Amino acid sequence: MEEKGCPVWKVDPSQPKKLEQSLKRAGNLLKDDEVVGFPTETVYGLGGNAFSDKAIAKIFAAKGRPSNNPLIVHVPDAAAARSLVDRVGPTAQALMKAFWPGPLTIVLPTKKGKENKISRLVTCGLSSVGIRVPNHPVASVLLRLAGVPVAAPSANRSGKPSPTRAEHVLGDLSKKIAGVVDGGQTGIGLESTVVDCTQENEVVILRPGGVTIEDLRKIVKEVSVDPAIAASSNPKTSGPNLEVDEGKLKPKSPGMLYAHYAPNAPLTLVEGPLERLQKAIKDAQAKGQKVGALTTGDKKVAADHVEVLAPTASDLEAASRNLYGALRAFDQTSVEVIYAPVLPQEGIGAALANRMLKAAGKRVLRNVDKRATSR
Repeated sequence: MEEKGCPVWKVDPSQPKKLEQSLKRAGNLLKDDEVVGFPTETVYGLGGNAFSDKAIAKIFAAKGRPSNNPLIVHVPDAAAARSLVDRVGPTAQALMKAFWPGPLTIVLPTKKGKENKISRLVTCGLSSVGIRVPNHPVASVLLRLAGVPVAAPSANRSGKPSPTRAEHVLGDLSKKIAGVVDGGQTGIGLESTVVDCTQENEVVILRPGGVTIEDLRKIVKEVSVDPAIAASSNPKTSGPNLEVDEGKLKPKSPGMLYAHYAPNAPLTLVEGPLERLQKAIKDAQAKGQKVGALTTGDKKVAADHVEVLAPTASDLEAASRNLYGALRAFDQTSVEVIYAPVLPQEGIGAALANRMLKAAGKRVLRNVDKRATSR
């Protein structure tokens, strides 16, 4: 089956016995250094052979991705992960046992010299690499069929909302990749948590995601958050830093730099009571703008187009699962600006806040009588 000139292999994740035959073509393409979109439990990934400069260059070209933004390597099991790195200490071992397969990426030291077969394009020249074992039947079978570690960022144009359905991948990349495996909507809807375990007995969160800091602290007592991520995940303290030249930095993980997840219309977060959100919308409409609202069922507002993330603001899992689809839905409308409330930040809400702030370019409206500011 083809859509928009791109091969699409529609599969049923609930029929594991049929997956191997259905995914054979996609697996062979990965072996041949082509790039393929496929579902994981987090978002759809754009996969390529992590050993091949040719394949990884295709990923960066298709996405328009900055060359200093490293990729995460996906493998079928922990043994495959261990074979790629210099060492796996007790702390990393404990995290693997607790959270793999699952939405946790662990950054570990690469092998040294010629023993390191991972493309330098994957690691952006760093001496570490992020690795994870996805918890999705389609991804698991595909990785085994490929027979190589698969580097896979989200399967979207760089800076746009990540894809949670195959049609999102096709909309962004159909003419740039070898095919897409359609396994339906993803489950979590936000990218994996990334932790740095390059130093033993030290776990640093580089990107919040499906595994929360509370989950991690049940396994490892000492867990910290990278200061840059802590600042950029809190709508109360975050703001745009216009003096940083991100192109010259070397992030250890994807998601640490650059504007991400943004819809076409500018998004602004509104702190405070519901009345403040509604006033911001009315003020924009009074200026003749068509306004979108990204909200929850218990925070009803009047706007030109409304996307509802979840029944209530406390249902953070549903809000996370639906965020990227809602942001993409605005691109199919004529709205010129979008407003959204600041949601709770406990549990997976920390990852949700991080993504919403990045989608908003860190614009937070703290007083609707003044322009959007970030102190």
